[in-house]
Amino acid sequence: MPARAVTSNQQSLHERLLELVRRHLDTPFQKPFAQHSLAALAAFRAWRDPTRPLVLDSCCGVGESTALLAARHPGAQVLGVDKSAHRLAKHRHGGDEGDLLLLRADLNDLWRLLAEEGVRPSHHYLLYPNPWPKAAHLQRRWHGGPGFPALLALGGQLQLRSNWLLYVEEFAAALELAGIASRLSEVLEAPITPFERKYLAAGQQCWRLDADLSRG
Repeated sequence: MPARAVTSNQQSLHERLLELVRRHLDTPFQKPFAQHSLAALAAFRAWRDPTRPLVLDSCCGVGESTALLAARHPGAQVLGVDKSAHRLAKHRHGGDEGDLLLLRADLNDLWRLLAEEGVRPSHHYLLYPNPWPKAAHLQRRWHGGPGFPALLALGGQLQLRSNWLLYVEEFAAALELAGIASRLSEVLEAPITPFERKYLAAGQQCWRLDADLSRG
C-alpha cells in the first residue's frame, strides 16, 4: 500500500510557534522522570565508553536506521531510542552492526537526563518523527514541546528528516529563535529508514534540515 502524503489543516507556520518555543526556552521542564526512562539511563551508563564518539538516533523505530548509522560512523557508539517496545522488538540484528544499543525511553526524559550528565553526541539524527499535522497538536511536535531545550543542550551535528516540509520549516524557525542557523535541502540519497523508503517509493519529496548545535 503506497504511503500517504501528510495532510493538515495548517498551511503555514503555526501562529503560536514562536510564543511556545520562547516559553519552553525560558521555563525549565520539571516533569518527573518515568521509571523506564531511568532504567534506560542506567543501561546507557553501563554500555557507554566515553573515549568514543556517540551518535544518537532518536525515534529510531525498528532500529534499521540505527544499524545503518553504525556503518556510517565506524568507531562510534550508536544509541537508538524509541518510546515503543513493540517497534524495538522488531529489530533484526545483522552480521556487522558495529557497537549499537537500542533503548525504550521517553525522549523528553532521556534528552534531559543525558544533557544533565554532560553527554554530548557528535551527531544526533531525528528521522521522520510523527508530524502531528493537526494545528491543535503543535505542542506534540518536537520543536513545540517542552523537550526542545534539552535537545539543543545535547549539542552535536543535528539532522532532521521529514516528508512534511512545513514541519522542517517550523523546526528551522524554532532553531533560529534559539540563535542557531540551519540548512534545508531535499533528501536525494538512498533511504535510511523504512518510512523514508516508502515515501520515496510513493514519489513523495523528503526533506532534511542540518544544524550545528554546538554553535548555539
